[in-house]
Amino acid sequence: MDYDTIVLDIEGTITPITFVKDVLFPYVSQGLDAFLDRNWGSADLESYVELLREQAQKDIDSGMKEAVVIPKEGTPEEIKAAIKKNIAWQMAADRKIGALKAFQGLMWKDGYAAGELRGEIYDDVIPLLKQWKSSGKPMYIYSSGSVPAQKLIVGYSDKGDLTEYFSGYFDTAVGLKIEAASYEKIAQEIGKNPSKILFVSDNIKEIQAAKQAGYQVVISERPGNAPLGPESKEFKIITSFEQLSQ
Repeated sequence: MDYDTIVLDIEGTITPITFVKDVLFPYVSQGLDAFLDRNWGSADLESYVELLREQAQKDIDSGMKEAVVIPKEGTPEEIKAAIKKNIAWQMAADRKIGALKAFQGLMWKDGYAAGELRGEIYDDVIPLLKQWKSSGKPMYIYSSGSVPAQKLIVGYSDKGDLTEYFSGYFDTAVGLKIEAASYEKIAQEIGKNPSKILFVSDNIKEIQAAKQAGYQVVISERPGNAPLGPESKEFKIITSFEQLSQ
């Protein structure tokens, strides 16, 4: 493979899918009560709650009857209850919505700073990051998780601070990961020819979209990832980043 730039997915690619599902998500759902009590009344928290409030109104306006509205008026207990119900609903639906991702990121930031969270990175990833850096190949992350959340995972990882390896980060603000236009936009923003970019992900729809945009692509098959279907057979599949150095 002849590439000079790398774009990496996170979940199921450089981080075990279980870290997100079994560590990060429960940290939010189980710690939400205490987090709200601890930060209630702060301008920072209110700005993130307002994002949730605005998204809920958009959901209602679009006909989403199950959306949970967060009132502006009421007792703190009533407003907190609505916030908790809103977040629980969105997380149960596994929504890739900016307002939810931003709020989760706010809580994770606290957890990482307190040493309660550490990003899990596969052992086989680090040697490749070092190899790519030494050969002058810039590396980027493109994940459905927010950019701040991405930076926390690699910045507070169990392998140390890995931010030195990455030249930039992209989330769904650039576009959905299953749309070729998103990958075209990333290539434009980083000033690279799509044909020289390697994209690694566990998601076949993302792989297909990147391929359509002209990228070179590799599927990451890790323990716990969704099973690959027959449509994946036309692509290179790796079970370890060691296979990318061969």
